[in-house]
Amino acid sequence: MVEVTSTGVGYQDLTPNPAFPTAKLVERRQIAEDLMVIKLESSEPFKFKPGQYCTLGLGKIERAYSIVSAPYEKYLEIFVELVPEGELTPKMFALKIGEYMSVRPRAKGIFVQDKKARHHFMVSTVTGVAPSMSMVRQYLHDLENGDTTDKQVYYIMYGASYVGELTYDVEVNDLAAKYPEIVKFVPTISRPTESQNADWKGVTGRVNNIAEEYLAKFDLPKDDTKVYACGHPGMIEDIKEKLLPQGWNFIEERFWKP
Repeated sequence: MVEVTSTGVGYQDLTPNPAFPTAKLVERRQIAEDLMVIKLESSEPFKFKPGQYCTLGLGKIERAYSIVSAPYEKYLEIFVELVPEGELTPKMFALKIGEYMSVRPRAKGIFVQDKKARHHFMVSTVTGVAPSMSMVRQYLHDLENGDTTDKQVYYIMYGASYVGELTYDVEVNDLAAKYPEIVKFVPTISRPTESQNADWKGVTGRVNNIAEEYLAKFDLPKDDTKVYACGHPGMIEDIKEKLLPQGWNFIEERFWKP
């Protein structure tokens, strides 16, 4: 039987798998009781494309996490949602600064930016915003440093039940103000009548229910637009059913295991 510590998680459960490189927890930002953003320092160089995911583990339990940070950044930034009955997330929430996870040495995933499209319509729920952030950050970094002359436009549709879950809204709002021709931002709240959202003055409704409306508002050309959907499987399935029959170029990334 595993001894339980004051965090409610057994110490043995917090040991990284010695077969893989380690990732040290260097920063943690608690967003809500069940949401946090962490930054990890890998013991080995970790290469990835914006939109890909890394595989993190404690003990024998591993899960894939989309990466928020861009490849040029020093640390791996991960947006994590706690699932109380999950096998890994409670252990991650128990980690302290300076403690370690394992990280498999290769990034994976095909949810990356389509180089053939100029318009990138990105639909996400809560933690599903991670790949969008990575792509936008890397593009703007390359643009500022003269590493690209490609003209790209990002339309970030970011949905949540509560305003407090829109973790990256300040960053994206700032980017949209600084680069109005490059970043378009539509955050939306699905439960506007709840007390937590009393001060919300923005768009309301489930992000999958307003996606078609904003595709039309932005007047996006189907032959030069990629639709990206990341996050809750129900949201993705609904958007897929609506947009694929219309001929939109579509890619998805579903979050499932806790």
